[in-house]
Amino acid sequence: MKRLSTLAIAAAMILPSVVNADDDSGFGLAGLLSAKNKEDLPPIILSAGEPLADAPWELKSGTYYEFEIQGDGSQELAIIGPEFFRAIWVDEIVVEGLEIRPLGLDSIEFDEAGEMEIGFVAIKPGSYYLKVPGSTGETQRLEITIK
Repeated sequence: MKRLSTLAIAAAMILPSVVNADDDSGFGLAGLLSAKNKEDLPPIILSAGEPLADAPWELKSGTYYEFEIQGDGSQELAIIGPEFFRAIWVDEIVVEGLEIRPLGLDSIEFDEAGEMEIGFVAIKPGSYYLKVPGSTGETQRLEITIK
């Protein structure tokens, strides 16, 4: 019984209420996914020898974020961050107009040039990272803090 009520509370915190008309879609999104609770993050750049990002990210738990990952095709590159991906709720990943709604992520790889957009809600406070696997340079790592 206690587990069920904990699950219900978590679902109520994560899932939006469809009550008010806060967006242009006509569906009336409110709560976590409303436009008032959304922030855009700077893109992550996947390019051989280039930094992933200009600065660390500081996120607020309960806020909806969107960011792009841009791969220039200069090399097959991936980013990993399993701890970060488990500390967020991924709403959707958009690739060439296709919307993907995954249950979770571990890593993302670009074999050729392209872009994707990820929308998520920051959930679990802590310190995390995204990085190019096998790299040791600071510029190949993006530090992320959820407060």
